Amino acid sequence: MPDSEPPMRRYHVAVIPGDGVGPEVIAEGCRVLERVGSLYGFQLALDELPWGSGYHRRHGRMMPDDALETLRHYDSLYFGAVGTPELPDDYTLWNLLFPIRRALDLYVNLRPVRLFGGVAGPLARVPDGESVDFMVVRENTEGEYTRLGGRSPGAAGDELALQTAKFTRRGTERVLEHGFGLARGRGLLTSVTKSNALVHSMTFWDEVAERVAARHPEVAWERMHVDAAAYRMVKDPWRFKVLVASNLFGDILSDLGAGLGGSIGLAPSANLHPGRRPNLFEPVHGSAPDLAGQGIANPVGAVWSASMLLDDLGEEGAGAAVMAAIERVLEAGLHTPDLGGRARTGEVGDALVEAIEPAG
Repeated sequence: MPDSEPPMRRYHVAVIPGDGVGPEVIAEGCRVLERVGSLYGFQLALDELPWGSGYHRRHGRMMPDDALETLRHYDSLYFGAVGTPELPDDYTLWNLLFPIRRALDLYVNLRPVRLFGGVAGPLARVPDGESVDFMVVRENTEGEYTRLGGRSPGAAGDELALQTAKFTRRGTERVLEHGFGLARGRGLLTSVTKSNALVHSMTFWDEVAERVAARHPEVAWERMHVDAAAYRMVKDPWRFKVLVASNLFGDILSDLGAGLGGSIGLAPSANLHPGRRPNLFEPVHGSAPDLAGQGIANPVGAVWSASMLLDDLGEEGAGAAVMAAIERVLEAGLHTPDLGGRARTGEVGDALVEAIEPAG
């Protein structure tokens, strides 16, 4: 008897479009995922979960009480954005995205930075043989983004606010380990701190980095203060390959990197617990309420995030096909207004779907 066909690979993905332009760009990302799945022999069950500010208007909370337990049963999570003018930003973030990151212990926030062909970035020049193409590895569950601290109203003029950062050996070491692992294939690792001023937390980070580096003698590495790193990212960003930084520093530097790449609308991210699922993938441009409903938001960041999602599922061939489609569409000059073009969100989505080449 002939060999039977192997069973089709199937993945269950939770889709949380969220707020603002989130639903618009995630819709295009889902179209790309469905197309590449059909071409590469796997199936994605995309379950839309309508959580976010709209859910809050109906139910008084950003997501259901059992949301975090629900998400644990998926293979992957695909997230749009959170935030609305109706609610304080700290409330929406701390009641949707941050709880998911912490409950699933997604301690790596991986943010690629790249200047694509066909995109007019702000840099005056990139030397021949060089490229702007590096990774920011941001610690994602502790550091400066905690709720430790408080406020004391005091008398007028004597108000006090304390915000306490949290750095554990385990948390710092594991994100540095991930960065050194990436650097084995990419080159120089830059550990970003501010230990000349933050004498407890950042000197601690430096000490942990020294210990981790000793376990990876094959990796070239350096320490750099965050202000110097920001300067060098503008002056000669091609020197960087992998930057590892705390929650706050990584957040800021990756947005600077997005600017170097031409637009934050291009910027993707992966929230990872390496070796475990589900992980969460999202563009980093936020909900952009001023653009919502106009059909002009750039879907590339969401689609690039979808490529990272595919890589995480083990579908690297499909992920590479999506990246190749992004390269072709951007180089052809089909750009949304953030890149100086006139294309609409759906037009770019159509082009990306059409540009995906089949396997083989």
